[in-house]
Amino acid sequence: MALNKNQEELYKKTMDEAKAQLETIDEEMEKVIQNAREKLAGLQESKRSFKQLYEGASRLLGIRIEIEEEQQEEPKEKIKEQVQPDNSLEKEDEPEEEIA
Repeated sequence: MALNKNQEELYKKTMDEAKAQLETIDEEMEKVIQNAREKLAGLQESKRSFKQLYEGASRLLGIRIEIEEEQQEEPKEKIKEQVQPDNSLEKEDEPEEEIA
């Protein structure tokens, strides 16, 4: 079934509007990801500072502590697995479709 001129214009307009919305969503996602990275960096810095404080106090008190390096590295590794270099979230179950 061929589309008439009005239907074709309607679908082209719909397609253009959908593409604009996709771009807007991409921009918003990028902002959220950047904010999350900044928050994460701040939290990591706080963690390093408090770890130094904790370790320094334990040394002064002569208390031996064991901090598991695995436990500290785990959140970073999970984040690296979830966020791709192009800043898109990994989709394991859904095949990606190209929109032209």
